[in-house]
Amino acid sequence: MTGHGESHCQQNGMAVAVDVRTINNRYFKLSVRMNEGYSALESSIETVVRQHVRRGTVQVNVRVDREPSPDDYKLNEVVLASYCQQLKKLSDYSHEAEPIQLESLLSLPGVVDERAARKLDAEADWPLIEKTLNAALENLAHMRTDEGRAMAADLKVNCQIVSDQLQAIEKRGPLVVDAYRSRLSERLNNLLAQYQVSIEAGDLIREVAMFAERSDISEEVVRLRSHLEQFDKIAEQEESSGRKLDFLTQEMFRETNTIGSKANDAEIARHVIEIKAAVERMREMIQNVE
Repeated sequence: MTGHGESHCQQNGMAVAVDVRTINNRYFKLSVRMNEGYSALESSIETVVRQHVRRGTVQVNVRVDREPSPDDYKLNEVVLASYCQQLKKLSDYSHEAEPIQLESLLSLPGVVDERAARKLDAEADWPLIEKTLNAALENLAHMRTDEGRAMAADLKVNCQIVSDQLQAIEKRGPLVVDAYRSRLSERLNNLLAQYQVSIEAGDLIREVAMFAERSDISEEVVRLRSHLEQFDKIAEQEESSGRKLDFLTQEMFRETNTIGSKANDAEIARHVIEIKAAVERMREMIQNVE
């Protein structure tokens, strides 16, 4: 399920910003981007994220900023003296005596030692990062909850479409055999009159009975109705149920296909098409449900 959440926290001269985005995926996939030196925390971040998100592609961006202190940067006097000596030699060689601008030397490689600024303890910073991450995930959950409510309403609409079409199929089912009996009788009567032959009534009854058995969809209708009831119950549960719903929609699609192939009736086929379209819409939405 798509969503976005972010949070910002500051403490003891350190600022942490966390941005979490999720996009649709049948499985869990995590991508983490952090400041250099914090890669050791990726497993801890995944543990926290999995407590909030079970399916989907999750992108987590963590930015840590610190307030600079006087001890963060030191001049490397040896390197600076070497630059000055080289510049003096160059000046003597060219006979152009120009004063050395110290501020221009500060940008040269190695003059300013930033090792002190790069020293950090990722584990020590983890409590604030974890706090910020949890806050961002909670904001993400609020957005995903709103989307989930809208999705649940849409699923109910499609379930009602399936139920209405299934009810129409139940009414039409018994009429299919009667229509077949009428068509068969009419055709036989025409043939018998044309060729002046007779046929036993038992043969006609047997043929109609065989057709009725082949086209009987009562079991499939009952199972499909049962799947709809289970779908409604599972969708109302608070715990994660995406995989269960995904399985049910697959079963609903299978039963619908069987009804269409066995019924051998144009009107039922029209209802079957409507059911399959609704179930397919449900399957697409459920791919995003945890």
